[in-house]
Amino acid sequence: MLLRLAFGPALIAALLVHPRDAASQNLLRYVDLNSPEMSTSEMTRAEVDALLKAAPQGPADQRSANLEGKRLSQLDLSGLDFTGSNLRLAKLNRSNLKGARFDRAILNQAWLIDADLTEASLAKASLLSTQMQRAKLGGADLSGARITGDLSGASLIGAKLTGADLSADMHNQSMGLMRGVLKSADLRSADLSGANLARADLSFAKLQNTNLANCNLNHADLAGADLTNANLAGADLTEADLTSTLLPGAAALAEARNLDKARNLDRARRPQN
Repeated sequence: MLLRLAFGPALIAALLVHPRDAASQNLLRYVDLNSPEMSTSEMTRAEVDALLKAAPQGPADQRSANLEGKRLSQLDLSGLDFTGSNLRLAKLNRSNLKGARFDRAILNQAWLIDADLTEASLAKASLLSTQMQRAKLGGADLSGARITGDLSGASLIGAKLTGADLSADMHNQSMGLMRGVLKSADLRSADLSGANLARADLSFAKLQNTNLANCNLNHADLAGADLTNANLAGADLTEADLTSTLLPGAAALAEARNLDKARNLDRARRPQN
């Protein structure tokens, strides 16, 4: 019988303290997202807003609140400013975070499954082992963010990830490969120029019209991804897995670097004329 969160708080504590790459351990199968721990809030919007405004003032008149471990799921927190705040281990599942600001915030090991972050700003935020499956991030700004979380099935249409780092953490593999997971994510028309995607999981991702200029795609998993009309100028495809990848046109491919060093190029799909 599967262990469920509602019956085993010690289990979830262990999973949160010692997270793995979600692709390798599939955390969600151990978690009951409908349990009170994962689906309710211990604070009201007014209380969260008051805490943010009462937080100690830092440089440039910015405040940094401590919301570590707080249960804030299914709460309307749209438009609030969490800049620089600590939300490590916080639960924000299915919360409305439209237009909220999380610039430089710490969201490590936080839960934002099915959260709505449309047009939110997470510039330079820390998203280590963060669970963001199916999150809505259309038009969101994640530029310069450090991401080793799971965004499988997330919608990032038109999102900004310029200079973001989703590469694998090669120094911390005791609990599995820690990397950005964008499996089956929708990244159409997103801007990932200059992003570090080394060993990131982009399998089956929608990358049509996506800007991947100057990206580091070393060892990235692009199996089954759709790169129709993607900009690959200067993108490094060394050892990238192109199994069943739908490639862009010849002109775009000619601007990529080390295409000849990609894996399974012979198994990639070419656009039809």
